[in-house]
This record gives sequence, structure tokens and C-alpha cells, in this order.
Amino acid sequence: MPLFSNNKNTQAGERGDHFRLGVWLRLHGVDLITMALMGALGLGIYEAPPAPSRSFPVYFQDGEVVYPQFAYPLRKEIIPIYAAALIAFLVPFFFFTIFQVRRRSLNDWLTTTMGLLKSLITAAVFQVFLKWLIGGLRPHFYAVCQPNVQANVAPFGTGFASLMYDRSVCTGDKDQIDDSLESFPSGHSTAAWAGLFYLALYINAQLKVMSAHNSAYWKMILMFSPLLGATLISGALTIDEFHNWYDVLAGAIIGTCTALVAFRQTFAAVFDFRFNHVLLPRSTSLFHRNPFLVAGMQSPFFTYHVATEDLPVTREGGWGWGKEAFNGAPGDATVLMRGRQQGSGARNRPAEVPTNAYGV
Repeated sequence: MPLFSNNKNTQAGERGDHFRLGVWLRLHGVDLITMALMGALGLGIYEAPPAPSRSFPVYFQDGEVVYPQFAYPLRKEIIPIYAAALIAFLVPFFFFTIFQVRRRSLNDWLTTTMGLLKSLITAAVFQVFLKWLIGGLRPHFYAVCQPNVQANVAPFGTGFASLMYDRSVCTGDKDQIDDSLESFPSGHSTAAWAGLFYLALYINAQLKVMSAHNSAYWKMILMFSPLLGATLISGALTIDEFHNWYDVLAGAIIGTCTALVAFRQTFAAVFDFRFNHVLLPRSTSLFHRNPFLVAGMQSPFFTYHVATEDLPVTREGGWGWGKEAFNGAPGDATVLMRGRQQGSGARNRPAEVPTNAYGV
């Protein structure tokens, strides 16, 4: 049974068709279960103590502190980790919801949000694994560790000139020491870029900031706003001395990568303005079989015309006029589409372009 009801005169997925939540849940049920398992795995690793036994110097033989960059005082976080995670989800979710004033598609709303969650959860699990197995010293490590090191008194140093110690010399709070040994990579940065970079891609796709039309300047500002937010969240970690610059950079790279993949897994393109607003189809899953696909009545690679629901939020630049698919760089796939349409004698008819169809 398709996600939307069909009849002979109605293209599946057009506005007015009936969205079936039960079918959507069956189609995405495996993903929902996988995300729940990944979230539980990430939380378990996050709560686990650091896996490696890290060695570190404290003083040179003349009593000078070896790494003063790890001797900053422990400060209160400017943005707590829970706040960074909430911002990374709620801000994109707010825009997904606002844009539904124009989109008016429950499938679009749910599937786009699921793409965001895929980015956030994948990035979170990736970074907690690195924290657990690699980690590193936070800038306030010495202040939290409060090492008690005295010459010729146990515990004795190891390594060359006996300069190296492990956490056995620490006299501070155990939980704070555990946390201060897991600096790399930054969880704040990872969450911020996984969520807000996904939002920037979504704004670009829906408002066609980068397209064949010179769009309004406010759209560019709106697209860069989440990137500014992610940068500020990341940068705040170096102000309150909770992370080193390379921890922040690594988190930003992880979050950006998961956002790119999650967005492309959800939509037909990342930067190709003709298709990056179009949801990719999900026709079958472990919990749902499409009878039309099984019977050979549909192709797993659906085609559709530019229906109302297949349009982005913007109407600027001719979107909705039926000419969207003809805009593109010389020599790209647009040439093939022009040739196909000219050959059919349907110059003024909306082109068929790959789209969201299960039928959605």
C-alpha cells in the first residue's frame, strides 16, 4: 500500500492525497529502531570512564610546570552540553516546522526531521567513541587533577628522567578527572555542526540561495546564521577553557561530515539546486512491502512531474512555473532533459525529474 492514496487522475504524493502515518512508520521502522540503539550505545559509552591509561608530565626537574596550557582554572561552561544539544535539534526543527506553512507535507516534515536526527545521533556516537578510546587533556586538567608530586616520594615518575605520571598522582574529584581526560573531540562542536550545518543546507535548498537565480540577500544571511551559531558554540569552548582548538576543529569536521551524508541520504542532492529540496523515495523496508513494486508495476527509481508538493518553499526565480528543471550549468544533465523534452514535442510542459515517490 503506497504512503499516499492514488487514483487514475491523481499523481501519488500531490497535495490532497491522504498521508498514512502507519505506512510511514513501517517504512522507517528499521531506522527508528537503529537510531534508538545507537542513542543507547552512545549514552552508555558517554557514561563509561576513560579507557586508556594516559601518561602526562607535571613538573620539570627544576620545578617548572611542563604544560602551562593545561593549568587553566576550572570554569563554568558558557554553554552546557545539554543546551548545545537542544540548540542543535530545536533550532532546525523550528525552521522545518515554519517552512511547512508553504510545504504542507507531513511526510516532508517527519522525514526531514529524521534526517536531522540521523546526523546528530551518528555524530554523537562517533565522538563519544573517540573521547572514550583516545581522549586527551582539557586545558583545566592540572586544576582538576591537583597532582601531588614530590621528589623521591611514591608514586614515582616513569619514562625519561622520571618526568611522566599517570592519574594515580591526582588528588581531585574522580568524576572531574574522568571528564578532564576526555577532551578530544568536542561534543559541543560535534552536535552544533551536525545540526546547524544540516539546517544551513536545508535553508539553501528550500530558499534556493545558490541557484540559477540571483536570490535576495536576506536568504544568504539566513543561510549563514546557523553556521554563525555553530561557530559561536564551538568558539565558546576555547573561552571557558573546556577544550583545545584542535578538539573544537575535530568536532566541527565530524558534525559537518554527518550532516552532509544525512542530508544527501534524505534529499536528492546537496548542492544541485534543481533537486536538493526533493525527498528521496522510501518504497520498501523490513516491515513494509510495496505491492506495486513487488508486482513489477513500478520502478524502484521513481519519476514524477513538478507537482506542488515537489516544490521548495521559495517561489522566487520561477519556481512553480514549470521551468525549474531547465536551469543549470552548460553541459550538465539539463542538456539531456532538454533533448528528451524537445523530442517529445512538449516544450511547454513541466519536465519529469527524479523525485520523491513511494508514492510520496
